[in-house]
Order: sequence, then C-alpha cells, then structure tokens
Amino acid sequence: MPLPDSYVSVRDFLEQKATQYNQPSFIDRDPISIPHRFTRLQDIEIMGFWAAVLAWGQRPVILQKANQLITLMEGVPYDFVRYHEDSDLRRFLAFKHRTFNATDALYFLHFLKQYYLKHESLEDAFLPPGGTDSATTELHLRIFHDRFCGQSGDHELFFPERTRKHIATPARNSGCKRLNMFLRWMVRRDNAGVDFGLWQRIRPDQLVIPIDVHVGRVAGKLGLLALKNDETPKTDWKAALALTDVLREFDPTDPVRYDFALFGLGVEGEM
Repeated sequence: MPLPDSYVSVRDFLEQKATQYNQPSFIDRDPISIPHRFTRLQDIEIMGFWAAVLAWGQRPVILQKANQLITLMEGVPYDFVRYHEDSDLRRFLAFKHRTFNATDALYFLHFLKQYYLKHESLEDAFLPPGGTDSATTELHLRIFHDRFCGQSGDHELFFPERTRKHIATPARNSGCKRLNMFLRWMVRRDNAGVDFGLWQRIRPDQLVIPIDVHVGRVAGKLGLLALKNDETPKTDWKAALALTDVLREFDPTDPVRYDFALFGLGVEGEM
C-alpha cells in the first residue's frame, strides 16, 4: 500500500528523530535504565516488568522507587523471587509509589515466585496456548492479564482485586501503555543498545505503540492521529491500534521503533 504524499516527509522526520533518541545516552533518565543494571535474563525481565508498571509520574521518582525495589531484593531480583522466605517480605510493607502499595508489591512477588518455579522466562506468561500468528499483541496482553490475575487456571493464586488496576488489558479498552513499553524493551532487536531484544517468540511487527497523552499529542500535531482543535488525545486501545497501523505503513517489520521519536519529541519539549 503506497504512503499518502503527506506522510512521506513525516516519515523522514520520524526516522531522523528515532535515530536521535534510540541511543544509549537516552537510557540514564528513562525507566529502561533499571533493567539495564542487569545481565541475567530473569533479572532483566523482573526489573523491566516492575519498572514499566511503576512508570507513571516524574521519571526521577520512578527510578528512585524501582531502585528501592532492587535494594529490598538485595540486588538479586531473580534469586530473591525464587528463594525468599515469608520473613523477608516484611521489608516491603512500607513500599509505596502513587497508588501502588505493599499489597500490590507482595502479590507481584507471589506471582513471580510461582511463575518462575515452572517457567524459565516471563515471555511464557504472554504466550497463548499453541502460540499465535496474530497481527498484534492484543491476545498476548489479554492472556497475560488473566494469568497474572489468577484467572487462567495455570496456577492457584489468591489475587487481591485492588492490584488489577496495575495490569492493563485490551479487554477493558486500555491502551496498555506500560505493558506495551515493556514488550518493546524485551522484543525489539537492533544494535542501538537500548531495547534488549531477548524474547524470540513475539515478533517486533506485532508490537503496539505505547500511547499516552504526550505521544498522542505529538502524533496529532504530525497528522498521524485525527484530533480536533485542542482535543485531548485518546489513549485507549483503539487509538493505540490506529497509530500503530499508520506507523506500520512507515515500517511494516518494526513500527514501534518510532516510539523513540514520538515519546522523545514530547518529553524533550520539541513539540
């Protein structure tokens, strides 16, 4: 499908900005710096997942809270998840970040322990039974939500209902910004040194753009999303798919790499 003429110059602009922001210098001030502290797959998964879930609010505070979790887990997230005793959990009772509190932290640890007792990688938690060749990760996100919330039958967990709000799902028309960001970190493969590309069973072309108000606003200014004057961009699942579809026209194999451009332009105040 040929690109509309108006998109060609926008594509070139996004290419330039994606290259500018997809650099190791981008890491230090971003939540992705948290999993970059580690080299073992499971440590990267655990802290990448947790850092992504906590990624709302001011970035320095997000980094502070994620680093606090690393300290509480004695600097070895995977070993702590696998081998902690109940007495080790008391130290988490004072943990809080915005609406994420000790109850949520304790459930995260419980889920991760039970899951890693049976699986080598957290990627398994996102994979539908029998695999999927779907166009996007919508089913992966639905499956993960149900497994995390103890609804899949894979394991028996007592799930605190208050924790559900921290794990988004397209089933509620959520844009799933933080989980889409985590999937980008784990799935995208290039040589830039930012995203990890450690997961092989989810494809980069299936990823969905992590959309928030800032990304939506930049996309609107560039004509990638239809916005009326001064309209607040929608950040729901339909908007995420609509923006991803446009970006897929620019790069069918790796549409979400333009997240670097859209997010970078917004957070750096360029647009």
